[in-house]
Amino acid sequence: MSSRTERVLDFVGGVVLVLFVGGWLWSIITARTASGAEASAASPAAASITAALTNADAPTTAFLTDVAVRAVSGERGLSGKLRVQISADTLGFPNDSVPAGARVLYTQGGDVSDTSARPEHPGVWRVALSIGNAIRPITDFSFITLQPFSAKRSGRIGLYYIGSWPGEKGKVRAKKKATGASYANPAGFIEVTPANQDTYVSEHFRLRDFLTHDQSNVWPKYLVLQLRMVDKLELVLEDLAEHGVDVSGVRVMSGFRTPQYNTSGGDPSGRAGLSRHMYGDAADIFIDSNNDGVMDDLNHDGRISITDAKVIEAAVDRVDAAHPELIGGAGLYTAAPGHGPFIHIDTRGYRARWTGTGGG
Repeated sequence: MSSRTERVLDFVGGVVLVLFVGGWLWSIITARTASGAEASAASPAAASITAALTNADAPTTAFLTDVAVRAVSGERGLSGKLRVQISADTLGFPNDSVPAGARVLYTQGGDVSDTSARPEHPGVWRVALSIGNAIRPITDFSFITLQPFSAKRSGRIGLYYIGSWPGEKGKVRAKKKATGASYANPAGFIEVTPANQDTYVSEHFRLRDFLTHDQSNVWPKYLVLQLRMVDKLELVLEDLAEHGVDVSGVRVMSGFRTPQYNTSGGDPSGRAGLSRHMYGDAADIFIDSNNDGVMDDLNHDGRISITDAKVIEAAVDRVDAAHPELIGGAGLYTAAPGHGPFIHIDTRGYRARWTGTGGG
């Protein structure tokens, strides 16, 4: 090899080494910068959308709106099937869920242009997202603001009779200490009207499914509803579907029960004095996908009995095991005059199982 060739090779090798070291340093600096940005971000979803909004090469506004819609309405629970967010205040969605350059608008009318920047009073609000000149309704998600508990006077809100919770009379301390369950008075009430009663709270359930079965001609009605319970119901249905059960005909026999109704409405026999139904985190359900008014033959033994409710209980057991934060009660009930077998499901915070009457 000539000396001239050797010098050329040395020069090329030096250039390659410099490029390699430079690339290595650039990769380290870039990684650290990205890590720092992620650590300081209030919301990863909001940060990603903000970056896209300020990027000259970003996709179309329509695409950005789709992404922002998913960020704003992303609180869909463990099941991914919740369709509402419930709040005790009128501030609207938290700021960290709204990307920079976007605004959430609220409306209770049919015209999306008739909007406000925040839900101004208790009620069920339709939601839209505004980015630049584009306004995009979020058609499958609503924001619900509660009527405060203080609105109840002498056991009523307006003409709707509710009654009083045991906590208002100081009767729950021993029970709470013994079980760890919460028996605090509700934070507030969902105001349900003929116009909003069909609002979906999740994929399978509407507001009207959980209303107390009394005062049929009195409107508005008032409802206590815990979304964790609705989320659990959806997880139970998902589990049943995975085990071959047609859940399209799920029915709620009893959802929220006002203290007044729990004590004396309908047939109060077998109802617990501290029923979870009064706290909005319990529901009695059955599956009636053939629309004959009673539980389907879920175990395919050719008859309708409490053993069909046990099929649902098995799904509840699997959901409780997978999601201990939703653990609660499951009570099996036999058929009686006026109804077939059904199951009570709740999220009381500890495991409870029973058969027959009582404990609801």
